[in-house]
Amino acid sequence: MSNAISSQPASYLEFWSEYHLCTLTTLRPDGRPHVVPVGVTIDAASGVARVITRKSSKKVANILACGGPAPVAVCQVDGGRWATLEGVAEIVADATAVEDAVARYGERYRRTPAPDSERVVIQISIERAMGKTRLTRPQAAQTAA
Repeated sequence: MSNAISSQPASYLEFWSEYHLCTLTTLRPDGRPHVVPVGVTIDAASGVARVITRKSSKKVANILACGGPAPVAVCQVDGGRWATLEGVAEIVADATAVEDAVARYGERYRRTPAPDSERVVIQISIERAMGKTRLTRPQAAQTAA
């Protein structure tokens, strides 16, 4: 298990298994951030996060423009709970890897996307994990109200 993930409490992994839309931040060639909504799955045992997308997307172009592994971040938030994973991304087009990523997406988001010959995987090697995935009593009471 990745040290970045294994050092987090169990609630952190549980939060990443819940149905939440996320954001992916990549860097444009001029250094400005590009932030888009995505679905993210994590494989804590291998320290990898995955995003499925089309190879013609801006996020893929930004990653490829780096000429190697590109710095990225994925984040999700739910009320007072939040989690961010930072790492380096590469584009994977291998059919087996894409199929695996689609299956993982289907499991987390309870729907399998239609087949798409343009689909690729943004595979993120997780280097840092942070967040707050447990609510304190006052926050929990506000959420329940």
